[in-house]
Amino acid sequence: MKLLEDRILSDGVIKEGGIVKVDSFLNHQMDIELINEIGREFYRLFGDERVTKILTVEASGIGIACITAQYFGVPVVFAKKSESKNLDGDVYTALVESYTKGKEYTIRVSKKFLNKDDRVLIIDDFLAKGKAFFGLNEIVKNAGATLCGFGVCIEKGFQEGGRIIRSMGVHIESLAIIELDAYGNIVFNH
Repeated sequence: MKLLEDRILSDGVIKEGGIVKVDSFLNHQMDIELINEIGREFYRLFGDERVTKILTVEASGIGIACITAQYFGVPVVFAKKSESKNLDGDVYTALVESYTKGKEYTIRVSKKFLNKDDRVLIIDDFLAKGKAFFGLNEIVKNAGATLCGFGVCIEKGFQEGGRIIRSMGVHIESLAIIELDAYGNIVFNH
């Protein structure tokens, strides 16, 4: 998606360890016009999948998932990273490791929000090693739901997550796949 690629080039910052910082427009301060175009593009790519729920993990994926959901006309369910008194009843859980934070989290989704009749599209801001996807996919499987696909804004092509998920036969669409050249600059893999 050229609009996203252009924004990554103009405002993205590469930090040590392959961290890509896009907090000025995607996952801290959010450019809603850009995210609206992202949601429209995800609908174009997955609109024929008969999606009934969009699933993401808190926190950075929530805004993107919500705007995307408007195009599908379906609810968003987000996995919580911490226990809460508001999360009552039975829950699906999975262990997820955050690449950028270097921590493991147990994510939770209430069983009343996902079931065997759901057709789920997972949406996230980044794909590096695929840990968030694997945790969310485990929850989808435990619910008996159908995974329709995985939409990600920015895939780090220099890490293995995308290759592993594609090898599983998952319909994955990355709007921008970035690589780093020999000088540590962002280049795109088309």
